[in-house]
Amino acid sequence: MSQKCEICGKTPAIGKRVTTRGKAKYLGGVGTKITGISPRQFRPNLQRIRITDENGAPRRVRVCVQCIRSGRVTKRIKNRPFALPADAAALLAAAREKKAQKKGKKS
Repeated sequence: MSQKCEICGKTPAIGKRVTTRGKAKYLGGVGTKITGISPRQFRPNLQRIRITDENGAPRRVRVCVQCIRSGRVTKRIKNRPFALPADAAALLAAAREKKAQKKGKKS
């Protein structure tokens, strides 16, 4: 599995790790000294998320967090839990009207 964002193509960058020793001057020391410089990798923060692609099909991809935050990715659309179908909403509205009419007749 490659360390690459499938949206922006971000890959690991090469950098240096600088190791120091000593006490800083502002803390009363004689200053910090560099004791070693070794190579390192800056890896992108990749997350596996389910997205909706151009065809509307959900699929799982590895995307960097910057793409998720900036909105370059459309997350998978889930069905709303406990949502009533359209015809049930009409029946519910009719029942409420009937109940209101009954209440009006009593008084």
